[in-house]
Amino acid sequence: MQRHVIESVMGAVVILVAAGFTYIALDTARVGTRAGYPVTAEFFRIGGLTVGSDVRLSGIKVGTVSETRLDPDTFDAVVVMIIDHGVSLPEDTVAGIESQGILGGKYVRLQPGSAEARIAAGGRIENTQPFRSLEDQVGEIIFLATTPAGDRGNAGPSSP
Repeated sequence: MQRHVIESVMGAVVILVAAGFTYIALDTARVGTRAGYPVTAEFFRIGGLTVGSDVRLSGIKVGTVSETRLDPDTFDAVVVMIIDHGVSLPEDTVAGIESQGILGGKYVRLQPGSAEARIAAGGRIENTQPFRSLEDQVGEIIFLATTPAGDRGNAGPSSP
C-alpha cells in the first residue's frame, strides 16, 4: 500500500511540473488574442509570413499578424495586423518583412516616420518593402563583388 501512495504523489508532482512548464511557455510566447486596432498593408511578396507572426517596432513586439490574403485585383499580398492600443503609428510609417534568421520565422518590421498625422483604426500603411529572400541578398552581393565599380550604376539585378 505504501508503494501506491508514493507513486500517486510522484504522478501528481509530474502533472504539476508539466502544468507549470505549459503556463510558462504560453506566457512567454504570448499566445492568445491581443487587444488593439487593425491596420492593413499590401506587399508584393511576404515570403512565408503567417498568421500569428510578430509585428515589431524597434525590435519590440507591438502587434500580431491576424490575417493574410491575396488581393484579387492587384495580386498583392494583403496583411492585416492588430497593433497594441498604446502604439500610435505615424502616417508615413514603413512596413517591411524581415526574417528572424536563417531558420527563424518572419515578422513585420515597422519604421515610424515623422508625420504628425496618425494611422487610424482600420487604416492602411502605404509604404511597404517586400520580403527579400536570402537568395536575393546573396545574388546582390555576388553582383556587387563581380561588377567593376564604374559599371554598378548602369546595370544590376532588378527587384520587383
